[in-house]
Amino acid sequence: MTHSAHARARVAVLTVSDTRTAADDESGRICKEFVVASGHEVVAYAVIKDEPADVEAECRRLAPTVDAILLNGGTGVAPRDTTIEAVERLYRQRLDGFGELFRMLSFAEIGSRALASRASAGVFGRTLLACMPGSTKAVRLAMEKLLGPEIGHLVGELKKS
Repeated sequence: MTHSAHARARVAVLTVSDTRTAADDESGRICKEFVVASGHEVVAYAVIKDEPADVEAECRRLAPTVDAILLNGGTGVAPRDTTIEAVERLYRQRLDGFGELFRMLSFAEIGSRALASRASAGVFGRTLLACMPGSTKAVRLAMEKLLGPEIGHLVGELKKS
C-alpha cells in the first residue's frame, strides 16, 4: 500500500482526566488538530474520568463506529493513572512498537523521566487503540512523529479482509 493509498480514518479522541473539561483540554485540542492535519476525520470527542470501567465502556461503545480511538491521559504511575489497565485488556493484538518508540523519542526530549510513560497501542476488533500521556508535549510528540504519519497505514491494514 503506497502512502497516497492510506485509508482516511474516522477517529475518536478521548481525554482521560479527573480535572480537565472540554473547555480547557489543550491536549485533546492538539490531538484533534493533528488528526485533521493528517487527512483524517474526528468523529467523536470526549473528556472522561480516569475510571477504568468508564474508559473501557467508552472504548467498547465507540469501537464499532470508528477506525481509531486516540486516548490521552492516565498513562503514568500515579494511583489514578488507570487508562492502560482499562484499554490493554481489550487488545487482540499489541503494537509494542508504539510504546517503545514513544519512550525512545521522549527520552531524547526529557531524559530518564520517559521510563514513567506507559504509552501503549493495540487493536480491538478492527479498531486501532492508542494511549499516550496527557501532557501537551507528549501528545504533540506522539501525533507528530508516530500516529499522524501512521494512522492511515494502520487503518488500511485493519480494513483488509
